[in-house]
Amino acid sequence: MDSPVQIPFKSFLQLKRDDPSAVYLQIVFGFIRAIQAGLLPEGTRLPGTRVLCKLLEVNRNTLIKALQDLESQGFIEILPNKGIFILSDQKQKKTAHVPAATAANATPFTFQRSAILENPTETSDLPYQFNDGQPDIRLVHNDVLARLYVSKLKRRRNLVAREHIQARSHEQFKAHFANFLNLTRGIRISTANLLTAGSHEISLYLAAKLLISPGDKVVVASPGYYLPNMTLADSGAHIIPAPVDEDGLLTQVLQEICEAQPIRLLYLTSNYHYPTTACLSAKRRMEVVELANRYGFVILEDDYDYDFHYDNNPVLPLAAFDAKDRVVYVGSFGRSLPSGFAYGFVAGPADFIRELEKHQNILEPGKDVIKEQVLTDWIQDGEVHRLSKKNRKIYQERRDGFVALLQAKLGSRIRFRVPPRGLAVWVEWLEDFSLVKLQKECAARGLFLPKTILYQTKGLTATRIGFGNLDPEEMAAAVEILRQSLEAVLQYR
Repeated sequence: MDSPVQIPFKSFLQLKRDDPSAVYLQIVFGFIRAIQAGLLPEGTRLPGTRVLCKLLEVNRNTLIKALQDLESQGFIEILPNKGIFILSDQKQKKTAHVPAATAANATPFTFQRSAILENPTETSDLPYQFNDGQPDIRLVHNDVLARLYVSKLKRRRNLVAREHIQARSHEQFKAHFANFLNLTRGIRISTANLLTAGSHEISLYLAAKLLISPGDKVVVASPGYYLPNMTLADSGAHIIPAPVDEDGLLTQVLQEICEAQPIRLLYLTSNYHYPTTACLSAKRRMEVVELANRYGFVILEDDYDYDFHYDNNPVLPLAAFDAKDRVVYVGSFGRSLPSGFAYGFVAGPADFIRELEKHQNILEPGKDVIKEQVLTDWIQDGEVHRLSKKNRKIYQERRDGFVALLQAKLGSRIRFRVPPRGLAVWVEWLEDFSLVKLQKECAARGLFLPKTILYQTKGLTATRIGFGNLDPEEMAAAVEILRQSLEAVLQYR
């Protein structure tokens, strides 16, 4: 293999000092793209940090931070006194001996490239898989939805005056949906305060684009939700992390940030913090709203997992207590339904919603009248409540079974709290070891741990383990594999 110094780093690492994303993140994403494209095959030895600093024209602290991030994600391995090696299973693609620099710039025209919007999703064919808290698609009631959808399609009136029916049907759907949100989440909105979208991600994207201008300072909880953080950063936000504990965001730190500089927005998953599952305490809820009113920032509240709560009196969102329209409330609906029937929504001031609709008309110019009519019937008939109640019972049983397995198999090695909602448990490991090595041991035994659920920093070794997609037998097998893999890692560390 060629000397590492001869690797054409400038062909795939083009650092932009005026880019809103941090330089170390540009380095991280540049290496990930190069590895995935096969430009840096497995086993490639990188130059030393001093040489790399000179090649990339960055300071050593920035480079070290990027390399630590790459190592924690499992893309490289840093061996003392030996060097830095690419540690990816991506194999170099066979081309007609095109030089790397030429292959990377093969497109005959220029276009904007994002160093932020990388897809971290991984797939696997292993028999057992943990995720970050996704529902079980096997529990979806496809037959009922299909029957309702077909019956709506067969009605002749749906084929006449399509535009008129579309507008009227959409308003009817919004009216019932707004009422549903008022009843279930304690917010007080009308159709003028509501935008429905094809997905939670589209809702968040639209809200971020309208609320954030390049350079705006946005506070996010840390550790945080990687997908919304990418959306916020891509909108031009300067991200400022604030720590969380068992009661959610530390409001004292938030106040200190606000006193030091003007803040445009706070992004918050108040009811079920991602990834730690902590719920913002009642005292801190009041403090967050009071700080927003005092310092004039917007609260972008993301209630992405409301469908899965296991207590009789679920915690209401901040939007339910927002008397001065400081909260823009983004959420999801129907995560237990087939993906085509799930919805995202934004609730906020009427003039803000009108502006959102202008942008939505470009992304989603048409409405699925039939789907909206089916869901309107489901809401009217109470079927949504019945289905939600049935699924919550199933997932609560799975949660209880899962935490019992964790306690029985790993109790002395982990710390966790039973989450009152959601489909994942935040597990903190009490011993020091490499999560990347644990991931490999699990894979060798048939259990897939995606990198997105692994959290490892200097003071934290934790995993967000989803249980909703597993039935009791699968759950027991997966936790046993996790136990065996941990024993193997600890034995050879």
